[in-house]
Amino acid sequence: MKFIFLFIIIVIAVVFLNPYLTFWMMMMTIAVLTAVSGLRAWGGFFAGGLGMGLAWLGQSIYWMMSTGSPLADRMGELLGIGDGMILAGITSVLGIILGGFSGLSGSTFRNLLRKTHDNTYRG
Repeated sequence: MKFIFLFIIIVIAVVFLNPYLTFWMMMMTIAVLTAVSGLRAWGGFFAGGLGMGLAWLGQSIYWMMSTGSPLADRMGELLGIGDGMILAGITSVLGIILGGFSGLSGSTFRNLLRKTHDNTYRG
């Protein structure tokens, strides 16, 4: 349940804050959200990655469809990719990587601050 809640919060945060924040500030926001949620490492990675990747894919497709501009197709041709939808897919993969590692960073940072017992036998 925490995973789905964090995923939805990350998607909402990326959609509404990304026009005002840079990508690295958005990564820090995802790390803080993941640290506060208390998910484990893999859960934080997948929630952050899927949230940011799907939000970037949705925004890319929305702006390509709503404006009708050939800019995405021209950028794809310029980069040697071809179609603008492939460029949106590459943007989504980049969002998955950035969001995933920022979620992983937030969850491991929380584990770093977790109190450990000094008097426990670890044989």
